[in-house]
Amino acid sequence: MNEKTESRLRRARRSRIRMRTAGAVRLSVHRTPRHIYAQVIGAEGDKVLASASTLDKDLRGGATGNVEAAAKVGALIAERAKAAGVSAVSFDRSGFKYHGRVKALADAAREGGLEF
Repeated sequence: MNEKTESRLRRARRSRIRMRTAGAVRLSVHRTPRHIYAQVIGAEGDKVLASASTLDKDLRGGATGNVEAAAKVGALIAERAKAAGVSAVSFDRSGFKYHGRVKALADAAREGGLEF
């Protein structure tokens, strides 16, 4: 693993420890150059309550590695989380900068009704 990935995982671990001690349900985001993934994970960290990604059939039609696709994933994860009975989450950006696609996903999830 290169130094950049190790640094990102170190940042992610630090924030996840804080979320675990707070006992919060978290909205975890992972991004690759081609896709973006989001999961709502239970407070214990052992159960995925809702998930969405650009691999879903609804979102796979157009480009999947841009800000518009990330915003669609954010709206979809908010809808699925509300259906699972979750309205408040902690945002786990997995060590990625809060910028670009990660920010677009977060903003769309907030507009969809998730509170964080």
